[in-house]
Amino acid sequence: MQCDLLDALGQRKWQGLIAFPDCTYLTCSAEWAYGDGPHHQKVKPETLVGHDRRAARQAAIAFVLKLWNCGLERVVIENPVGVLSSVLGRPPTYQPYEFGDDASKRTCLWVRGLPPLHADPFHAQAQPRMVNGKPRWANQTDSGQNKLTPGKNRARDRSRTYPGLARAMASQWGVLTQQAITSNSTAKESEICQNE
Repeated sequence: MQCDLLDALGQRKWQGLIAFPDCTYLTCSAEWAYGDGPHHQKVKPETLVGHDRRAARQAAIAFVLKLWNCGLERVVIENPVGVLSSVLGRPPTYQPYEFGDDASKRTCLWVRGLPPLHADPFHAQAQPRMVNGKPRWANQTDSGQNKLTPGKNRARDRSRTYPGLARAMASQWGVLTQQAITSNSTAKESEICQNE
């Protein structure tokens, strides 16, 4: 389906929702841009600052709340550390290296109706390289910063979900959703038989 997500949610009964809303105005990075200035760095023309950025953050929060309150029993909202903790509460966080990927990217998952994820037993936790006694992963420089340099695709590339975490979501939550579908179908068939 290619349409507005909120329209899609209203079109049929879904088993659940795993949403990855845009984090641009929800993450704790670039907090300086919410002030009215003057700013400590040169601001790109396309960067929202001050009142406009605060309004964009409120719109982003409102969108996430529509997803969270969409009426489905199972809902997961993914985002990095940021403002959503003040709205939805503190979530469990996960690291890609816990699921076998050589990367550090703390990911928050606000979950309703599903159990927390656990590390994939088939993929051992990745081991970091050590730099001055500190763990560093393949996506990090020796100082710990993300290796991606500024550019037009940086936000897209940084927002990618690592395969190990995605695999864990699919294998752990997909099984539960399939069991629920099977259970509902069996209950409906039983009800039909009883009515006949």
